[in-house]
Amino acid sequence: MAHRPSPCPATSLWRLAAGYLLALCASLPAAAAQALPFENSMAQRSLACTACHGAQGRAAADGYYPRLAGKPAAYLYNQLLNFRDGRRHYGLMTQLLDPLTDAYLMDIAQYFSALELPYPPPPAASAAASASTLAQGQRLVTQGDPARQVPACVQCHGQRMTGMQPNVPGLLGLPRDYVNAQLGAWKAGKRRAHAPDCMAQVIERLSLDDINAAATWLAHQPVPADSKPAPLALAPAGTPVCGSAPAPTTGAAR
Repeated sequence: MAHRPSPCPATSLWRLAAGYLLALCASLPAAAAQALPFENSMAQRSLACTACHGAQGRAAADGYYPRLAGKPAAYLYNQLLNFRDGRRHYGLMTQLLDPLTDAYLMDIAQYFSALELPYPPPPAASAAASASTLAQGQRLVTQGDPARQVPACVQCHGQRMTGMQPNVPGLLGLPRDYVNAQLGAWKAGKRRAHAPDCMAQVIERLSLDDINAAATWLAHQPVPADSKPAPLALAPAGTPVCGSAPAPTTGAAR
């Protein structure tokens, strides 16, 4: 899910998209254009999502729009609600989701959550990934900082950092810039969750250097072969109860 100013007015974007599609259709032979199939399926309806988030929700090539495939359904559902209801801010997402019902948002979340797709390998170490930065990030992610009452990231996001059912996302397989942007949004009060907002409380105790170090180290870690979120039963004792929107158990396409 993205958080940055809208690159252009929504009306201009849709006009641009419509023009592109018309030009594409005009370039196809008439017989081929007539043969294009239509399926009334979530896979086809989700093309509105994958236009930005990459084929099958694997993440966009620009590294900004994150992966949707395989994330916990309740997490995806909560973020769709947050965009629609103003707790996260990105104009195009809000306009896309505004007319959709809770049940339809759950359909979208369950569809992407059920996709089991491999992750690409992590990027090679960059100049920004100094040894000291990586060490600082590893300490914060795996051990936290008890002196500042900063819990380890793995306490909530799972020891393998692949997330925790039902609504905690994984931290691996995400670009450094995306993680930096989201943690920075919490730091600036531009991203929120239902109370108690545990992330806001943690980020308040971190410096910008801490945020960059954690994001840098996470971005350079490989995703395990089994990238599924851990079951809630494996959550360690003392894991805080954080706020999230109540999620219905089933969806119904609208």
